[in-house]
Amino acid sequence: MRLLAIHAHPDDESSKGAGTMARYVAEGHDVMVLTCTGGERGDILNPAMNKPGVLENISAVRKEEMATAVAALGVSHKWLSYEDSGLPQGNPLPPLPAGCFALADTEEVVAKVVATIREFRPDVIITYDENGGYPHPDHLKVHEVSMLAWERAGQADYRPDLGEAFEPKKLYYTHGFIRQRLQMFHDLAIADGKPSPYSEILERWQAHKGDIMLRVTTQVECSEYFEQRDEALRAHATQIDPAGTFFGTPIEVQKKYWPTEEFELARTRVSTTFPEDCLFAGLS
Repeated sequence: MRLLAIHAHPDDESSKGAGTMARYVAEGHDVMVLTCTGGERGDILNPAMNKPGVLENISAVRKEEMATAVAALGVSHKWLSYEDSGLPQGNPLPPLPAGCFALADTEEVVAKVVATIREFRPDVIITYDENGGYPHPDHLKVHEVSMLAWERAGQADYRPDLGEAFEPKKLYYTHGFIRQRLQMFHDLAIADGKPSPYSEILERWQAHKGDIMLRVTTQVECSEYFEQRDEALRAHATQIDPAGTFFGTPIEVQKKYWPTEEFELARTRVSTTFPEDCLFAGLS
């Protein structure tokens, strides 16, 4: 089987579904990550990387980080090569920078994604939900173009110059940040008499009444590949602080108490039954 994961920035692939991708690679499936931007406007979030020469060469640095993460996961990779839009801050929000991905012509981007789909011919696509996972303008753009490409890739009369029409069979939203998961790890830390690294993020979550687990249709057991996931995360050294929440719970505890990654089947052209434990469920 073939799986295409469409992401906004380098590092998104490692924080959203990385264990699942590593598992499918190990099982002999073809997995490709399509990264839409170079992450040029991402802040340096790891204090150890806030040093001379990094920010000045951030584009090259993030490409090197991505290559290391790709090797850790065993996936193939393609850049769409748009410019990171950055995350606007302030009230009112400032305008997005000219030439960025979020302002790119949607039809142009869709055509490039369709060309990738027709060339790679994935059975399954992973992308973001209508909120982008979180409302970064690049994540929202990824959702928009992914949904349009899902519809158009199989239409023979749409841009035949982009290759032979091909219809992927399933499209999933990846849900990489689950409140119940962090709450469980928080409670385990407190019960063990240890400080919890999740207190602040859980407090912020209290303002949101939605429960993303109600949308989850598919949980993929991939705990055997958590080490590869963490290796890929660490590869993005400018973005991932090794002392941060990604590594706030020992990996053996994660394997025991929450060994899965979560997805939502948003579109399908094949029959399946819920709950699923595999993104390829229903495919022959």
